[in-house]
Amino acid sequence: MHATLPLLENSDFPVLRRRALATLQVNLGYRCNQQCFHCHVNAGPNRREMMDAETLALIPAVLAARRLAALDLTGGAPELHAGFRGLVARARALGVKVIDRCNLTILLEPGQDDLADFLAAQGVEIIASLPCYSAGNVNAQRGDGVFDKSIAALQRLNALGYGHPDSGLVLNLVYNPLGPSLPPAQAALEADYRRELGRHFGIVFNQLFTLANMPIKRFGSTLVSKGQFHDYMDLLKRNFDAANLDHVMCRDMISVDWQGYLYDCDFNQQLDLPLAGAKRPHLRDLLARDLDGAPIRVADHCYGCVAGQGSSCGGALHA
Repeated sequence: MHATLPLLENSDFPVLRRRALATLQVNLGYRCNQQCFHCHVNAGPNRREMMDAETLALIPAVLAARRLAALDLTGGAPELHAGFRGLVARARALGVKVIDRCNLTILLEPGQDDLADFLAAQGVEIIASLPCYSAGNVNAQRGDGVFDKSIAALQRLNALGYGHPDSGLVLNLVYNPLGPSLPPAQAALEADYRRELGRHFGIVFNQLFTLANMPIKRFGSTLVSKGQFHDYMDLLKRNFDAANLDHVMCRDMISVDWQGYLYDCDFNQQLDLPLAGAKRPHLRDLLARDLDGAPIRVADHCYGCVAGQGSSCGGALHA
């Protein structure tokens, strides 16, 4: 795999500083039941990196100490971590909103038969990845049969109340482009998803989030192999919109890797760019450390978050 960090480090990206911390995004490990081309963490069934119990136990303590509003769980497939359900229950008992970044097919895996019921009972918000509303595009990116399983999982979630207005069970979908292009307008694509999924499968959801592909890991390496890396970076830079800088996720969220180390975002985590400081900051440091006003480590991949309509873990930054 081609390393992309050397192509990103010499950057003219604007200086950013943190605001008050609101969200703890935790990567519970890289094990996943899928292995997707666009995945920026190189997750897959054979990965063994998973958070240990000692580090996991720090998460509720940090949520309480910093009075955080949200816990955003990702992976891999975070649900495959043995401590996932206990962590969710403890966070919800603290009154913290829990977000599960779900690949949908995990809900149909052996041993996960009651996972959807658990998520509904805990009031967990689900952000589910579905790169298209047609089988061909989804299976091309994620593997044969993934589309049908994803549809079955969405129908299961709908049956529990997810995605229905006023149910209190939030189901948001995520779209990634298949290749080196910017996502289309989020509102227009959401209307397409709503129409096609409703018409053909009776599926409802709350919102669609469009995310740009980051020029790192598998996707970045493929761009290098095809001689498309610099063209993609030029595309991102040409579409830079300074208005997005005030809304990027790294300003009020922090990313935690499976070992407990801290990063400004999930992408910096995968590039091994930890928070700035004399020593490598760890989750335990958040029990007493205030990050408000701290500088954010930036490089050229950051243009992926501010190009065009912008891109974040919550979708486009503006219409």
